[in-house]
Amino acid sequence: MKELKHLNKYFKKHWLKLLLGIIITIIARVFSLIMPSYVSKSIDTINALATNIIGKSEAKTLLFEYILIIVGAAILSGLFTFLMRQTIINVSRYMEYDLKNEVFDHYQILNLDFYKRNRIGDLMNRISEDITQVRMYGGPVIMYGINTLTTFVFVISLMFIKAPTIAFYSLIPLPILSVLIYQISRIIHKRSTKVQEYLSTLSTFAQESFSGISVIKAYGLGSQINKEVRDLAIEGKDTSMDLAKVNAWFFPLMILLIGISNIMVIYIGGRQYINNEISLGVIAEFILYVNMLTWPVAVVGWLTSIVQRAEASQKRINEFLKVRPSIKNEVATKTPIQGKIEFKEVSFTYEDTGIKALNAISFSVDVGETLAILGKTGSGKSTILDLVARLYDVTEGGIFIDGTAIEELNLNDLREATGAVPQDAFLFSDTIENNIRFGKENADKEEIIEVAKEAVVHNNIVGFAKQYETVLGERGITLSGGQKQRVSIARALLKDPKIYLFDDCLSAVDTETEEEILKNLKKASSEKTTLIVSHRVSSAKNADKIIVLENGKILQEGTHAELNATEGYYQKLYQDQLTEKE
Repeated sequence: MKELKHLNKYFKKHWLKLLLGIIITIIARVFSLIMPSYVSKSIDTINALATNIIGKSEAKTLLFEYILIIVGAAILSGLFTFLMRQTIINVSRYMEYDLKNEVFDHYQILNLDFYKRNRIGDLMNRISEDITQVRMYGGPVIMYGINTLTTFVFVISLMFIKAPTIAFYSLIPLPILSVLIYQISRIIHKRSTKVQEYLSTLSTFAQESFSGISVIKAYGLGSQINKEVRDLAIEGKDTSMDLAKVNAWFFPLMILLIGISNIMVIYIGGRQYINNEISLGVIAEFILYVNMLTWPVAVVGWLTSIVQRAEASQKRINEFLKVRPSIKNEVATKTPIQGKIEFKEVSFTYEDTGIKALNAISFSVDVGETLAILGKTGSGKSTILDLVARLYDVTEGGIFIDGTAIEELNLNDLREATGAVPQDAFLFSDTIENNIRFGKENADKEEIIEVAKEAVVHNNIVGFAKQYETVLGERGITLSGGQKQRVSIARALLKDPKIYLFDDCLSAVDTETEEEILKNLKKASSEKTTLIVSHRVSSAKNADKIIVLENGKILQEGTHAELNATEGYYQKLYQDQLTEKE
């Protein structure tokens, strides 16, 4: 259970409610233990009446009194059992809430490399299915565990007080049960881990299949995917059945051992009754005690299974919680940013692939200037934008913002000062209005419409039946590629940052629309620092500076006029695209 120690901080946080729940649990069990004693007294009263030791009137009075006590105790026991669930089970929900927030917050601070190494389905399963298993440990395990422990302590104590000999023989099966539970629980732990790992695999497969459904349909891979799902389902069935087979041993074994205990009570108690050592009511009382132990004994196996599942799930959660981000916010104070960017001999190598994306590049961009970055695919263009937003840290060299090393800036201030538009625009399953408002939470409708016009997407939006209230499909699938890019541009414009990072965000837009957007962007970013990554010269020609990358190195650098007058990559690219346009 060492992995579950992580939850101790949540137990401490909610200790008052847990303590109250434990006290209520003990009270509920105490009231439930009143019934066997008074059942015994009732039987002895009837026996006394049958043997003429007491009269009918006295017997009726006593029986009525005992019945009232039994009914009252049952009602109070039920009331406190209800309160027990209201306290302890609620605590488990609070713990689930806290743990989900902790995991989600941790996910957000992890580096991009982490998301390249791990699949989305697995991430989702750990924050949903695994935490659900852990919640059971924080609620039902505690509730039924205290309930079971209290029952054992009180019942066994009463049994030895009333009739030590019967108690001794009737409890012989319990040590045997303990050994069996220990052995079976070890097997459950291993098989529970496999079940949780399978669920992650299934979640990942389903998520990828549904996200790529258009590709699956286009390539006619439906039957192949169905076969893979069937194979996964068979694997899941076998894994779950392995666990179910072990769990299936618990209840039959416990019922068998409880049955043996009942036989012991009847046999040993019967002999003592014949010898006038105990009354008939004591035998009935002991049968009730033994059967009161049935559920607690049976629940031990169930609780053991839950604990093993929770431990396996918490271990998987802890694996991610132990991952420490390499990019940390080391500066607590505010660091206002104006936007001047300077790269000094910057080199960067991707840790997951070992590819050297940038090799000792240097350049600077002043506030109000626009830098265009061109080059072939894989030349390192997008990497520059990622480094400016500090999604990665440089391998060698240094990046300076307003003359300060980027590592010495408050990370939140840096990210707040940048407005990024990726090439593969990501939109949420929400209204178009809220997708644009993502750039500025408190923006009003007029501001949203204004930036949509600047991004040349307003006319498209008002053409929809619900206009800005149109709800998009997952990842913005409702819109075309160009529309998604323009909504993303509107989002960045609404944020009004100090630094704009445009990563080939006009690749899906026609030439005329591109020129209109670039004109609007030039006006909006007149006092901002702008970095534009593009494959089109049309997006770069009006920039104050242009750099051309090749294999992570700066191949050419200058203005449009300078580069177009020089034989090389830029001149050839410009002439080819000009010819294509004509």
